[in-house]
Amino acid sequence: MIRKLRKQDWFHPDGFPIAVERRDPQEPFGLHSHEFSEIVIITGGKGVHITGEDTYELTAGDTFVIGGDRPHDYLNMDRLSLINVLFDSAQLPLAFSDLHSLPGYHTLFTLEPAWRKRHMFSSRLQLAPVELAEAIRLVDQLEGELDQRGPGFGVMATTTWLQLATFLARCYNQSRNPQSKSLLRIAEAIAHIERHYTDPISLKELIEISGMSRRNFIRTFEATMGAPPIKYLIRRRIQRACQLLQQSDQSITQIALTVGFGDSNYFSRQFRLLNGTSPREYRNRSEQVIGDGNDGYG
Repeated sequence: MIRKLRKQDWFHPDGFPIAVERRDPQEPFGLHSHEFSEIVIITGGKGVHITGEDTYELTAGDTFVIGGDRPHDYLNMDRLSLINVLFDSAQLPLAFSDLHSLPGYHTLFTLEPAWRKRHMFSSRLQLAPVELAEAIRLVDQLEGELDQRGPGFGVMATTTWLQLATFLARCYNQSRNPQSKSLLRIAEAIAHIERHYTDPISLKELIEISGMSRRNFIRTFEATMGAPPIKYLIRRRIQRACQLLQQSDQSITQIALTVGFGDSNYFSRQFRLLNGTSPREYRNRSEQVIGDGNDGYG
C-alpha cells in the first residue's frame, strides 16, 4: 500500500497552506503520495525520479510539479539535493492573481504533469544556473517568512509563493524544448480563455492560437483539462458569475452579460447544469450563509 502524506503532518498547526522542505541530500523515503501538491526544484547532484512504473533521470535545475494523488519517489541518488515547496492550491487565492493568464503556468502546473509519461519527462522545466539561483532566493525569502511568522507573514508568504510560481512560469514561457513548445501551444489557448473569457471566443480562434489541427487540439485539450474547449470556457464564465452573485448587487441579466453570455436564459440553463441550482437560488443561499455567519457575532 502506498503511503499518503497528510497535511496535518507537513503543514504548520495553524493550517497555513504553504510549507518548505529542504532535502540536502535527499534520503531514501519510499513511494508515496500526498494530500497536497509540491513544486520540486533539484538544486544539486543527480538521481532517478520514479512515478509508479516510470523512471526519469534528474539533474540540477530540473523543476516540476507533483500533484497530490501522483505517487513518486527517488532512487539511485548521487548527492541529490532538492527543495520541496508544499502547497494546497484549494486554499491559495489564485483567483486574485493573473497567474492563469500565463501560458507557462498552465504548462508547468497542469499540462506537463499530465503529459509527463508520454513525453518521458522531456518537457520538464530546466532552469539555467542564473534562473536556479533566483528560484532559490525566492524560496529563501518564503522560508524566512514561514519560519518567523511575524505580523502579516501570511500575506508576505503568499505573495512570495506567487512570485516564485510566476517566475517559474516565465521561465517555462522561454523554453526552446520541442516538447515544451508543444505544450505551450495548448497553454496559449488556455491563457487566452483566462484573459478574454468575457469576450466572444470561438473554437476556430482557439485552434488558430494553438497552431494544431482541430482534431488534435480538441483531443489534447480535453485530455488535459477534463472538458472540451468551449465547455471549459463556459465553466470559467460560470465560475466568475458565482463570485459576482456572492459579492455584487448586479442583476442576473447584468451578470450574464458581464461574464460573456449574450442571453440570460442560456446563462441560467448552463448555470443550473453546472451547479444544480438557478443563479437566483444560488444568490439566496449565499446570502443566507452570510446572514447565519453574522448572527454568531451578536
